[in-house]
Amino acid sequence: MSRPELYNLLIVCAVVFAVAAFLWLILWPAVNSFARPWERFAAGILSLYVFAALVAIGAVGALVAVYFLA
Repeated sequence: MSRPELYNLLIVCAVVFAVAAFLWLILWPAVNSFARPWERFAAGILSLYVFAALVAIGAVGALVAVYFLA
């Protein structure tokens, strides 16, 4: 396996793991903690903001690492 193929495999695994962790640890408990449909919908939308923040923190961390280590 060449180095670019390994990098692609690692990226795909990281994305799958991150989405699974988000669904299991953040979205599922947030949505199931409410009874009314509009509350569940609001909890889901607000959870997407949390996911966007986590993605942004990861992207900034990766850019900083590439900038200083490359």
